[in-house]
Amino acid sequence: MIRFIAPLALALVAFVGGAPAASAMKIEKIVSPGGIEAWLVREQATPLVALNYAFHGGSSQDTPEKSGTANLVADMLDEGAGDLDSKAYHERLEQRAIEMSFRVGRDYFFGSVRTLNEHRDEAFDLLRLALTKPRFDADALERVRGQELAGLRRETTNPNDLASRAWWSAAFPNHPYGRETKGSLETVPRITADDLRDYVKRAFARNELTISIVGDIDAKAAGELIDRAFGGLPAKNDLKPVPEATPRGLGRRIVINLDVPQAVVTFGGTGIERNDPDFMAGYIVNHILGGGSFSSRLYREVREKRGLAYGVSDSLVWFKRAAVILGGTATRADRTADALDIIEKETKRMAEEGPTADELAAAKSFLKGSYALSLDTSGKIAAQLTQIQLDKLGIDYIERRGAMIDAVTIEDAKRVAKRLYGGGMLVTVAGRPKGLTSTGTPE
Repeated sequence: MIRFIAPLALALVAFVGGAPAASAMKIEKIVSPGGIEAWLVREQATPLVALNYAFHGGSSQDTPEKSGTANLVADMLDEGAGDLDSKAYHERLEQRAIEMSFRVGRDYFFGSVRTLNEHRDEAFDLLRLALTKPRFDADALERVRGQELAGLRRETTNPNDLASRAWWSAAFPNHPYGRETKGSLETVPRITADDLRDYVKRAFARNELTISIVGDIDAKAAGELIDRAFGGLPAKNDLKPVPEATPRGLGRRIVINLDVPQAVVTFGGTGIERNDPDFMAGYIVNHILGGGSFSSRLYREVREKRGLAYGVSDSLVWFKRAAVILGGTATRADRTADALDIIEKETKRMAEEGPTADELAAAKSFLKGSYALSLDTSGKIAAQLTQIQLDKLGIDYIERRGAMIDAVTIEDAKRVAKRLYGGGMLVTVAGRPKGLTSTGTPE
């Protein structure tokens, strides 16, 4: 759920040019008077403050019969808090041009605030109310629930959503990662306001809280704002353990019949954890195979040479308890088998041969040069710093990243390519692909 206010948008556009370059960025570790740690980047070019934060928990804390609870919390936090009902809360945001958002992943609950400096006290007060005194009023809950259910109904005829849901369900059966964060048409109606309150009580706490702040603010003021927003939270969360998992169903193909002009393909397999010493080599190899949208082998073979799809890509995805490679494409129903055959052959070829020296050099150059694009606004910087903290990469990661990429040798790349792509894939297809049927059996 995102509330974006136009006056702030204009100021943020001005801030793009003022964002510090990655190489010149100074990241400070600060501790608030209340003992809450955060990373701070001071940027005085424009009078803005951007906050990004994450609580451990996410949709993995949902029960199977009420999946979608964390997502509904995210959609409801700005629908009234404290003595402000939904209308009054939104008016406060709009009057002060405050941007506030909440988002749920499988492992984390993310939030952000961006505000003009002159309104930062009120912005952090509104955040405090949302996190510590959400109302979850009945009328607002039913309105937001109705919106979510309408979206879920649309997804029942959307091939992208059907292929994705089928992939996750087959890859992680009976595991929280196998359930969609948004829940389902069966589970969302069961969620009550008490369920939302229980999630907030268990997940929103000061321990395992990750915070990043970027803007025209010093360490003292930043610490005071942190305590203002988060100081009233419980000291410790109460999360259910999530078991380790690896994707299952590798070598299996699932076809979901749907009367649409194109077929959507989702494919993937076992990935590599973010703290694995081979991660950077795997990241580069994946870029060569399918991560570089216009330069990858898959794009060249599927799109450029044969015109079978508008786009095709894959990426590394990592969680606290699992890691996967996940990719996808959409193509004509009568050419789906051809596109999938090429994807499988190129994946196998990468596993057996690895990348060439020229491909490795080009990928390194691109990945080093393009990184600055993820750090060109205050919001992007804050989000990136939060992810770096969650991944435990160290406060100097941005400085070390280029050297880490350069250190990957062709031998490393070939070895890790075999590790990543030699284990087979789980494939789901939504549509009416000519000549393709489901193969394999559920595990």
